[in-house]
Amino acid sequence: MWNRLFDRFLRRFVRHGTLQITYPDGSSRRFGSGPPEVGVTIRDPALMRRLMVNPALAVGEGYTDGTLTIEGDDLRGLLELGLRNQQHGPAGLMQGLAQAMRNAGRRLAQFNPAGRARRNVAHHYDLSGALYDLFLDQDRQYSCAYFADPDMTLEEAQAAKKAHIAAKLRLQPGMRVLDIGCGWGGMALTLARDHGAQVTAITLSEEQLDVARARAQNAGLDGRVRFELMDYRALAGRFDRIVSVGMFEHVGVPHYRRYFGCIRDRLTDDGVALIHTIGRVSPPGSTNPWIAKYIFPGGYVPALSEVMAAVEKEALWPCDIEVWRLHYAETLRHWHDRFMVNVDRARALYDERFCRMWRFYLVGAEQTFRFAGQTVFQLQLARQRDAVPLTRDYLYPAASGDLLRAAE
Repeated sequence: MWNRLFDRFLRRFVRHGTLQITYPDGSSRRFGSGPPEVGVTIRDPALMRRLMVNPALAVGEGYTDGTLTIEGDDLRGLLELGLRNQQHGPAGLMQGLAQAMRNAGRRLAQFNPAGRARRNVAHHYDLSGALYDLFLDQDRQYSCAYFADPDMTLEEAQAAKKAHIAAKLRLQPGMRVLDIGCGWGGMALTLARDHGAQVTAITLSEEQLDVARARAQNAGLDGRVRFELMDYRALAGRFDRIVSVGMFEHVGVPHYRRYFGCIRDRLTDDGVALIHTIGRVSPPGSTNPWIAKYIFPGGYVPALSEVMAAVEKEALWPCDIEVWRLHYAETLRHWHDRFMVNVDRARALYDERFCRMWRFYLVGAEQTFRFAGQTVFQLQLARQRDAVPLTRDYLYPAASGDLLRAAE
């Protein structure tokens, strides 16, 4: 019976690509046509029921537990097939109900008061620091890199990301800079070392705090960068510049106005803020249930409409909004490939199940940027409309010079 029900589910779902399914009893079926072609074996009958009710959760759990295996371990191909077909909407009533329930409860899921926010951060960022050394660049930039040239190495693209952000901040030596969600300190240290800024950087991760402070001391920058374990809502004082990279995804929609109110209150009158966040190009929705359960509890990728609805109510000027489309897909490809080169070391830190979970996370995120509706937004905000130049020429001086010469 379950085989027949599952056949019906897949006939409705697979409209793009080819899926070959081998069932627990050894029988097999083929669905769809054309590339990508993916073969999957289901080893547990209970997984079929879970896949029909909540495939977004069950696929990741099946892959992690080994009850779902892929021919050639072609995880990229399976997730491309799933994401391309997901765009047609739910394949049945149960999937539609599950999605509707997630959407209805999204504000509760994203309710992140200070205590819960700290626990959510610890779940992901307080894992062994040795794990992140296996796949990040030397500066431990755990956010989207900027591939100004597609042939850049990961290190070069992460350095380009920091330089691009620094240019948007219009830094001058001695400026007071606040870094909200500073990670392991790479951005704060760069702004202090290369631009002469006085930086206050905050995080909710004790693991990241210890590493960042040690890095500042080793670099001789501990007098110019101050790292603190602090929630953004507990801040006081005013800053010439504010930067926040890869943190806004953890704020939660119920707190957006409070967040941007803090940005406004912490900026000087002529100050500039740069907020870098993953975003969705679709209307507001809910977090993938597998990601919410295993990777980023309390996390949410916002639509630009709900971000700007908060910005416009907090007396901030949007001076620039830039959209990075495939840069994060390329970043995640680099991370995954580095992780797999070092997978034996990851297995020694944790176990095989963890490695399969982490691989599913990295590949799933990459394919979401390639085939679904995720992108990256950079918002340049200020209290005054003339806090930055009126054009982007200051970001691309060489191109600006070419335009002037062409006009002569």
